[in-house]
Amino acid sequence: MNAQTSSLTERQKSWLTLAALWLLLLLLASLRPLAVPDEGRYGEVGRWMLMSGDWLTPRLNGIPFFHKPPLLYWLDAISLAIFGVNEVGLRLVPALHAGLMLIAMYLATRHISTEQIARRAVIMLGTGLGILVGGQYVNHDMLVATWISLGIGFFAFSIMAGDKPNAWLARLGFLACALGMLSKGLIGVALPGLVLLVWLIWTRQFKKIRYLPWVSGLALFGAVALPWFVLAQQKYPDFFNYMFIGQQFNRYTATTYNNPQPWWFYLLALTLLLFPWLFFALGQVRRVTSMTLTSALGIDQVWWRLCWAWVLSILLFFSIPNSKLVGYILPVLPPLALLAALGWQRVMSHRTHAQRWFAGICLLNLAIALVLMLKVGDVTKSGRSKDVAEVLACAATPGDRFYVSGAYPYDLPFYVQTTQAMIALEDWPTLRQKSGDGWQRELFEGADFDAKAGQVLQSKEVLASIAQTPGHWFVTRSGNPMVDNLPGWSLHYKGNGWNLYRSGGSLAAAAAAIEPASPARATFPGCKISAR
Repeated sequence: MNAQTSSLTERQKSWLTLAALWLLLLLLASLRPLAVPDEGRYGEVGRWMLMSGDWLTPRLNGIPFFHKPPLLYWLDAISLAIFGVNEVGLRLVPALHAGLMLIAMYLATRHISTEQIARRAVIMLGTGLGILVGGQYVNHDMLVATWISLGIGFFAFSIMAGDKPNAWLARLGFLACALGMLSKGLIGVALPGLVLLVWLIWTRQFKKIRYLPWVSGLALFGAVALPWFVLAQQKYPDFFNYMFIGQQFNRYTATTYNNPQPWWFYLLALTLLLFPWLFFALGQVRRVTSMTLTSALGIDQVWWRLCWAWVLSILLFFSIPNSKLVGYILPVLPPLALLAALGWQRVMSHRTHAQRWFAGICLLNLAIALVLMLKVGDVTKSGRSKDVAEVLACAATPGDRFYVSGAYPYDLPFYVQTTQAMIALEDWPTLRQKSGDGWQRELFEGADFDAKAGQVLQSKEVLASIAQTPGHWFVTRSGNPMVDNLPGWSLHYKGNGWNLYRSGGSLAAAAAAIEPASPARATFPGCKISAR
């Protein structure tokens, strides 16, 4: 009876720890504005999907945006519909996936090791910057990392169930891979397959794959993952070529995309994302026997090998391309956290004040994350356009048109909550010939899928033709002189990094700038004048 009570108490502690880590993640998510470009871009695609009712075609500025599959946008739109158009509504989606990753890791580790190691691994993972920052960052990385992790886990437990795999666990693995593919494309399938292949060969279990429920598993995978891709291809004939060849294969093999980094980039990234727990994981890099691991650490060698197959396969996979981003390496954090928990158990568990050291490191990581969240807004304010959006949401009316050039304010439509696409003014024929991997390419490549939506891409000469007509607004980075000498345009607001100009003559603009919004004048949902 006492043992059962004690066991129940330990599990309650673990579940309370999981809840506390997730609530902490939500708190951090509420402390900063949208980051640009990623959160502004992907958050606005989700908002546009909700506003337009078009759940098939992700759209950026009203133009098809097929860089990634739609799971993030679908979930963003649902969350915004429930919780309102705000930053936390967007960040609930990656936060829920981060919470799912923590829960899955706890349940899996508890099964193959001890309650104490499972809870310690969860705390290590949950107090690292990978979860505290990446777990509330609005992009596709946390989603695909979670489904990759679950896919590997379900298949591994299925294979370890006996001489033949457990069919139901394997089917859950197929389902996780389907959701991974809907999160970020082929890596949602390729990476679980790569990890499991290496592990099965290393542990001499390869023959078990013959007994997986391939027919029912692939049917489940196809029913979940394929309909959107098929429907998109039917509507847009060049879709497969663009997404799979252009946005996935070419990005992996080419050297012309953004963020070129050296081969060791992810070693540094992992040090930061799982600091300082990573060093305890590296202490596990040694040749051991199954008996040594089982008796000393409470884990069988086959699981130890899965962790390293998981880490090294994905680390090598993402180190090959020239273009590298920190979020790509998130899928290796769960096995590294487990290895770190085992390393701590071996090195620190019997030392005096070990628990105090452990708590102190956790508090240090939390303090670092809190400082980052509180200070990131000040550091990045010149790149964001939230201040301009707040002015524009109250000064403009829903019938006004917005124009941009020279740069793209990714977060502005989200904060204004406009229902019209912005007019992007550039020399588009020239940009098609020499534009790099930037916002202009995102727009003109999307316009190739929908010529009508692509009409928002116009030439710079438009500014002169509309200068004397009220109801037009031009947003550009500070220092851009495009309208400074054009009659009819006047500076309405000078922001931290962006300026807002108004058409219709300087006197009319000056009068409108000092005229408060009234209930009789329609404003955008993003207008906060009533709270001022």
